[in-house]
Amino acid sequence: MYLYDKLISVNDHWTDAGIAWQDTDDSSRFCGGVCDPDNGIAWPTHTGTAMIMTVWACALSAPESKHYRDDELLGRLELAASFMLRMQHADGTISPGWTNLHSPPDTAFVVVGLAQTLELLERQPWPPLADAIASIRLFLERTAPALLTGGCHTPNHRWVLSAALGFLYRLTGRPGFLARAEQWLAEGMDLTPDGEWTERSNGIYNGVSDIMLLHAADLLGKPELLEPVRRNLRMMAYLVHPDGEVVTDYSGRQDFGHRHDLQGYLPAAAALAHRDRDPFFAALAELAGEALDNPGSANNNALLGFLLHPEWREQAVEPGSLPTEYRVVLNRDFPREAYLAEMANAGHGGRIYHSRLHPEFGAPVARERSGSTSLTVMAETNSFFALRRGSAHLLGILIGSNFEPGFVRMNRLEAGDEGYRLTGTETKGYYGPVPTASLPASASGEVSPWYLLPHQLRETTHLQEHRVDAELIREQDGWTLRLHCPTPEPVVTQVSFLFGQDGSFSGGVLEPIKTIGEENTANNETRDNAVKGTQFWKDGTVRFSSGDDGFELTGAAFEHRARSLRNAELPSGCQALVVNLLTPFDRTFRIRMSPEGTQGGADR
Repeated sequence: MYLYDKLISVNDHWTDAGIAWQDTDDSSRFCGGVCDPDNGIAWPTHTGTAMIMTVWACALSAPESKHYRDDELLGRLELAASFMLRMQHADGTISPGWTNLHSPPDTAFVVVGLAQTLELLERQPWPPLADAIASIRLFLERTAPALLTGGCHTPNHRWVLSAALGFLYRLTGRPGFLARAEQWLAEGMDLTPDGEWTERSNGIYNGVSDIMLLHAADLLGKPELLEPVRRNLRMMAYLVHPDGEVVTDYSGRQDFGHRHDLQGYLPAAAALAHRDRDPFFAALAELAGEALDNPGSANNNALLGFLLHPEWREQAVEPGSLPTEYRVVLNRDFPREAYLAEMANAGHGGRIYHSRLHPEFGAPVARERSGSTSLTVMAETNSFFALRRGSAHLLGILIGSNFEPGFVRMNRLEAGDEGYRLTGTETKGYYGPVPTASLPASASGEVSPWYLLPHQLRETTHLQEHRVDAELIREQDGWTLRLHCPTPEPVVTQVSFLFGQDGSFSGGVLEPIKTIGEENTANNETRDNAVKGTQFWKDGTVRFSSGDDGFELTGAAFEHRARSLRNAELPSGCQALVVNLLTPFDRTFRIRMSPEGTQGGADR
């Protein structure tokens, strides 16, 4: 019951916050909406007003809440429901003003949340809820045209739409919702055998896909949809740092490099813990509950799930233990190259609108954890290496090059007994004239626009290859990194070491990289790409310390003076040491960790 009590406490806190944020000005276009604390605008979204409506519905329905059956709060819920109806377009959609206008998938997120909210309110024997119930039901019914015909942008949206269609089918009994859901599900599951979704988003969209498929499995009578959920949850056991933070170093979405924990996985883990009587899922739910400080978005509100499923409050099985000592390589055996080879036959020509193809899907990820040490080695992302020792965080190592230009992504990752080998290969060529017989009529006209020429028919000439090899060797007290590039021509390169903000540097020969406005330069591009908070690491041994933890690094160089490279902007919110190299290079870096325990673990 401790977790349930915590959910009530968190929900009450957010209930009060929502009250403070609600716009109650009758003359305001946003009257009734709950304002975003960051921008002051009320949005009709699953993370905005609909989220707080769900929070308030839980508070009104839970006898343990201090707001249980509170008349004033009920009035606010009714006001918020009227706001949602006003913001709903004639086609049934909503528009999150910061991104997608008239958005079927954003509408589907809200449907999943408000459909559960409606079910909870309808269970309450409290007649004053009638008006709020009627407004929420009307909103849901009006979404029907959008969900029956609407499309999506991203892979996870398909499962959001499927779940929403399932809820509308249960609400209305209309078979058209089932038929539309079948169309989305017919596209098949985008999951590797090890449990990784296309977007590789451990902080956000893995959990979205999991909870949506759990709903779809129940609503559409398809228990087979639970298997991908189980696989992803089992994978997540290896993607948690010792402090409970989730690994986001290689995400393909907006959680990349941001702090997230497991709380978004709580409803799915709790559901499967009871359904499967599985100690693993019970342990995962327990860890997610420990991190909980947020009720969750409308579609994934944990308390809502516990109120609709009272059995979750009781321990179905004794929680097991999650792995804390391990070495694993996820997607080691996934035939990614075979799938990529088929892309040419897909017919899209490598182009997709308002989204991404995510060719990095299924790339290998190595994880090691022991004590307070947590290591991630990644392919197909800007950073290929991240290491944590207690409170000291080496967030990433990136190789920027003027060859492409941009960051060099490692295409291959191989694990061995002593460490890892990675290879990043890029090609860049030139293109001959379009064959005369294939030229369009505009080529002989008064104006021949470049964009009307069939560029795909040009012959490639002088194709060049640029290859960077990285060898990571495990040492007793850290890691040795050898970077090698044989390109004989001088290609400007930067190796950037990214560190957390909660730490400081000492030793070494460091020079702050001046930011915009700090020096005059004729090279505006270089000036505009300068990144605040970075330092050249020119020579010597440098130490990074955070509390009692830290790293000691050797391997500095300063072979050119470029402050930054085009298309290789470093992320904000970190500190960076930059090593300037010219090809060819064969450079060895040594990363020593502060003393603590033993490193390693069982292989998998």
